[in-house]
Amino acid sequence: MSRGPTRRDVLRVSSFSAVAAAFASALPAGAGEKPLAPPGKQPDDLKLPKVEGPPVRYAVVGLGHLALDEVLPAFRQCLKSRVTALVSGHRDKAEAVARAYDVDPKNIYGYDNYDALKDNKDVDAVYVILPNHMHAEYTVRAFKAGKHVLCEKPMAASEAECEQMIEAGRAAGKKLMIAYRLRYEPFNQTMIELSRKQAYGKMRFIEAVNYQNTYAPNIRLANATAGGPLEDVGVYCINAARYITGEEPVEVHGYAQQPADEARFREVPATVVWNMRFPSGVLANCACGFGGEESRRYRVHAEKGWYELENAFAYRGQRLRVKQGPEMAEVNIPPVNHFAAEIDHFSECVRADKRVWTPGEDGLADVRVIRAIKESMKSGRSEKVMTRVAGG
Repeated sequence: MSRGPTRRDVLRVSSFSAVAAAFASALPAGAGEKPLAPPGKQPDDLKLPKVEGPPVRYAVVGLGHLALDEVLPAFRQCLKSRVTALVSGHRDKAEAVARAYDVDPKNIYGYDNYDALKDNKDVDAVYVILPNHMHAEYTVRAFKAGKHVLCEKPMAASEAECEQMIEAGRAAGKKLMIAYRLRYEPFNQTMIELSRKQAYGKMRFIEAVNYQNTYAPNIRLANATAGGPLEDVGVYCINAARYITGEEPVEVHGYAQQPADEARFREVPATVVWNMRFPSGVLANCACGFGGEESRRYRVHAEKGWYELENAFAYRGQRLRVKQGPEMAEVNIPPVNHFAAEIDHFSECVRADKRVWTPGEDGLADVRVIRAIKESMKSGRSEKVMTRVAGG
């Protein structure tokens, strides 16, 4: 886990910049100045990338927006990972992508010959970036082909499919990781650290929102592809509440808004709001949806202050603020590419045979919560969350 905020970071108040400016203006001109460039040598703090051993080689399965806009570009920043194969239902698109990423055309596959990956020694793992309802099938088939699997979230359309994926990985002796990229970036990691250390006392409740406008045609708006805001963007709020508390919710209550006068919501809700109760007594109030201006944030309320993350679930642009009494501060942390950090973590676990941070059991836990929320939306009452272990 990356370094959390220092005491100086956390205690920096809004007046700090003014104090620092006043201090600087009191110094003599040129006092303490360093050379503008290192004299005839490389900077002492120059850090060169270190690559230990050969990279893990990936087949990227599915070439939609997420793969093309975020995942494939992230491979260029990876130190332990390389894309060597592509799987797509559109050969012409795959060939164009292969040229851009120097993938051998012989390593382009369709969904019809996907199982032939078994004979490809240039592929160690697959990254499944398909619609939700296809995750289980292509994960299980990858395991049967002898490959490790990194799978996008939500893990699958049902608990039964999640358990099938976990068991297939065990049977194959291969690793399964769910692509919870936020667990691998320093802003969310710092929020976890503040929570574990009870930096502001005991947690009382969490509020989380992940909202956006989604318009047809889009697979997220169709039941047939396991769409819906809860499954697509709501899973971020569920996962955040789980990793912030370090607990599993025991009870949920959900509500849905599905406007009859908007055709894009004829199959899925526009908004889902729910609350969760955790064993420690912490409560979480969450909301997600496809019907409004983008908002992606969460705040943790504690007995002595609060800490929050703006743009918490976005690909970039996170801002972390803390407040205690009258003092408020923004914690400055160097950002990373979420996907590169996530992929390289999986590669390290594959090469060193380590346990991944976000295994299939983590994905299953979220799907169980999703199921309980949907049951509550139908029943109109609170529902318990089943917590038995997969395969148990």
